[in-house]
Amino acid sequence: MTEREDTIAAIATAMGEASIAVIRVSGVDAIAIVDRIFVGGSKLMMCASHTIHYGKIMSLDHQDSLDEVLVSVMRAPRTYTREDVVEISTHGGWQAVTKVFEEVIRAGARLAEPGEFTKRAFLHGRIDLSQAEGVMSLIASQTNRARQAALSQVAGSLRRQVEAIRQAMLEAMARIEVTIDYPEHDDEQATTAFVVDVVTNLMQLVDSLLRQALHGRILRDGVRLAIIGRPNVGKSSLLNALVKADRAIVTDIPGTTRDVIEERIDLFGVPFTIVDTAGIRETDDVVERIGVQRSRAMVDQADLILVVLDGHRTLESHDEDLLAMLKDRSGMVLINKEDLGVTIDVDRVKALANSDRILMHSTFSSERLHELEKALYDCVFQVNEPMQATFLATPRHILLMEEAMARLDDVVFAANEGQTLDLLAVDLMQAWSLLGEVIGETPREDLLDQIFSQFCLGK
Repeated sequence: MTEREDTIAAIATAMGEASIAVIRVSGVDAIAIVDRIFVGGSKLMMCASHTIHYGKIMSLDHQDSLDEVLVSVMRAPRTYTREDVVEISTHGGWQAVTKVFEEVIRAGARLAEPGEFTKRAFLHGRIDLSQAEGVMSLIASQTNRARQAALSQVAGSLRRQVEAIRQAMLEAMARIEVTIDYPEHDDEQATTAFVVDVVTNLMQLVDSLLRQALHGRILRDGVRLAIIGRPNVGKSSLLNALVKADRAIVTDIPGTTRDVIEERIDLFGVPFTIVDTAGIRETDDVVERIGVQRSRAMVDQADLILVVLDGHRTLESHDEDLLAMLKDRSGMVLINKEDLGVTIDVDRVKALANSDRILMHSTFSSERLHELEKALYDCVFQVNEPMQATFLATPRHILLMEEAMARLDDVVFAANEGQTLDLLAVDLMQAWSLLGEVIGETPREDLLDQIFSQFCLGK
């Protein structure tokens, strides 16, 4: 029996105390296997599809009753995997679900690999590879906006866009083949112009897809923001204000924060990981010095940098060193303690930061906090910008789209250089194939193993 023909099982719900737990079984023998240990009003093999049955799960020798259960019977092909599927709803808790699951394995099922249920749904043609990845993104989504994009991807939003672009490529390639095989029916120069026109339009479509992918990756992976500044400029107070909780200890003593503190927040649907770092300064304190070293490491790993300055004090050399970190990096400057009066030279701050992203702030002002939240989001994309992410892109998607765009650009360049149609068709075919890999048209087994291994066991 091959791997795709055997029957798999896994606990589909999270372990821990709960009212119920669900065991999922899928495969050609799924119903027969559960029937061996189920005692109810009728044999499951005789039950209609998509029906639920009350009964007990017994040991394989039918000597011990393990749990009262509800068993759902779903026959192929109208199931998640397009195989026969049985779901056993047991009482929650470690003991009940584990005992029942062990008996399912003894009855003939195999422990599923991570993501194997979704992998079978893909291999049986129920979903494409981008939809399978959307399932994983939906499970891992951190914000409502990410959930909506992942749900759209599961529904086929990425597949439909890719298929439309590939169909246009296919039509262009067919036109080229006709011209090559039957040159008397077409004009070479007119057809070259046609290809350039079509490919230019295709590049706009792929570029739009790529922009969506970049936005979707932000929604999927989030943004890592490092708050940096000298000791006692208000970094910890700022963290507490952003997360709306007293997460960091705040005192008037410089150097209170000795270690990196991380918290996650939702800004307009984008997941931000806020990193409050130890105040960066020269110090003889061994523990504080370690904290400063970790702070510098966090800055290197951050997507955005928020430099916090004390607006009530004049600019110091340490401030200037911090502002220099913003050069060639995405971020902004926050001049804090506005309520105490602004002494700092704002024009010099702008010059040193080489940026107009300078914001005045007071921790005690809710209006200023909202301005900061919008400004942080604006560092990613405009608050009022229409939602561009209809799917949550992975690095794999983005790389393939960028390569496809490069091949299309090669077509236009080669056409303008007077290359023949058969050479143009080569690059166009490569672009078509690359986009096909996005939705899994020609999947490699090692790629599938890598993707589905990131899933949880029960999915």
